[in-house]
Amino acid sequence: MTDLPKYALSIMQPWAWLIVNGHKEIENRSWPTRFRGPVAIHAGKKIDITPHREVTAGFHPVTGGKTLKGIGYPACSGHDIETGGIVGVAEIVDCVPTSSSEWFVGEYGFVIRNARPVDFTSVKGKLGFFDWRKWEVASK
Repeated sequence: MTDLPKYALSIMQPWAWLIVNGHKEIENRSWPTRFRGPVAIHAGKKIDITPHREVTAGFHPVTGGKTLKGIGYPACSGHDIETGGIVGVAEIVDCVPTSSSEWFVGEYGFVIRNARPVDFTSVKGKLGFFDWRKWEVASK
């Protein structure tokens, strides 16, 4: 846990899962950032229901294409998707106002590289980049 980056970015599921499992290389936001470097990916408590259902059915939640079948999404195998904690790490390498990525739909896109899942750590989420260690929930 101490090897995780200091700062986290909260992202709703299924988007957080798609990022840390290497399917989504850009995170859409309405605000730009100058932040570059490693970041912990926090899965917020809320699930973005329509995209969650689309991914579960094998559909790409942005393009609508049936391209995500068999990607290992937990809900496809009857497992709950993790929410309310750190689920992965990634590196933010750029912030762009346009992109040719099939995932880009925002005003700004945080370009993601080297994403990977990590063991779940229960943490309260916050807006923007936040020092997640201040909000870690004690294990019971």
